[in-house]
Amino acid sequence: MNAWYLICFLSAIAIFIAWANQYILKLQTTIAITTGSVLISLLLILAVKLLGDENAMAITNIVSDLNFNQLLLKGMLGFLLFAGALEIDLPALRKQRWEITILVLFSTLASTFIIGYLSNWLFTQFGWNVPFIYCLLFGALISPTDPIAVLAIIKQMKAPANISIQVEGESLFNDGVGLVIFTTIYAVAFSGVEPTFSSVATLFMVDAVGGVAFGLVLTLVGHYLIMHSKDANIRLLVTLTIPSAGFALANILDISGALAMVTSGILMGNITRSKASKRNGMSGTKYVKNFWHATDNFLNALLFLLIGLLLVTMPLTLEEIGFGLLMVPVVLLARFLSVSAPYVVFRLFRKYDLNSVRILTWGGLRGGLALAMAASIPSGTILSNGTDIHSLILIITYVVVIFSIIVQGLTISPLITKSIAAKELNER
Repeated sequence: MNAWYLICFLSAIAIFIAWANQYILKLQTTIAITTGSVLISLLLILAVKLLGDENAMAITNIVSDLNFNQLLLKGMLGFLLFAGALEIDLPALRKQRWEITILVLFSTLASTFIIGYLSNWLFTQFGWNVPFIYCLLFGALISPTDPIAVLAIIKQMKAPANISIQVEGESLFNDGVGLVIFTTIYAVAFSGVEPTFSSVATLFMVDAVGGVAFGLVLTLVGHYLIMHSKDANIRLLVTLTIPSAGFALANILDISGALAMVTSGILMGNITRSKASKRNGMSGTKYVKNFWHATDNFLNALLFLLIGLLLVTMPLTLEEIGFGLLMVPVVLLARFLSVSAPYVVFRLFRKYDLNSVRILTWGGLRGGLALAMAASIPSGTILSNGTDIHSLILIITYVVVIFSIIVQGLTISPLITKSIAAKELNER
């Protein structure tokens, strides 16, 4: 089937699940779509394995032909990050810039190494000789919280502003930083880069600093074009060129397109939008804002459907699923330790919600980004027991992602509700 037709049909299924969810399950939309697509995947697997159904086999083959890694990392990610960043409140972000910076840099790196060491130890206990560099690679791809998954739930729950901005800001920026860390470790693992401090630091700095700098350039160009445009449609089209051509150019230049999109989105959402409103009126600005809100929801629906459907493409084994379940508490422990340590220092200077660490830990969902990074790991590296490292990491990542979206996503509400109640009580 034509790839475009496939995306059209999958989008329709995602939207239908979202529509039905309003009246049946009444769950958060992304959770409902992921749950529904996982169930569809299980039915397809059963139909193929038990019944040998040719139609189910044909659908499975079509989904398998879709390059999820390319679709997300080289395409949808730019639009999703840019759309999410447009909604970030820059003044609120500035108030917690140190907290977010430390959470993005320290917590992501700390979590990467904690997961790397613990997963390496766990594999050893079960007699699996998995080299540390691959465990570290898994730590890098699973440590960043996925802004696409997190933002959808935080916005719908209307969490307190101080927690919301931390979760939103951290998830957007650690997404880019996590990609840079993953790319750096990937280069050491598969591209023959010497793991010296200078070589690794150079890779990291070029990717990260280059991404932020390129985001500033995109903002300056986009701001100028929007402010000197007389047509609202042209202004909208200018914003479209940033996550499309701008994101593509960043990838070609081997700098962080993710950080470029976040940087550009935040600045254009706060500075360009404000100045454009004063010059051209609120109606044109609202038109652009509504477009990006709808685009964000549409791409989110498609992404979470794809996450569930990826199940049919994986060569599952009981051992790898078991390791995936074992990694769930490892990932949660690493998240808790890497978040709670900075808060010991934060609380010396400012008061925070009592549930902040719990919300940041349990609300640190993983999503399509982790799966796309896992899918980008090349096949052909075989462990001593005959397992392909690509398959192992991908399946483990999938188990952790599905657990975080469905289980953590469904149970984060009480923590946020407590924080809302505590905030209301303090304001009385």
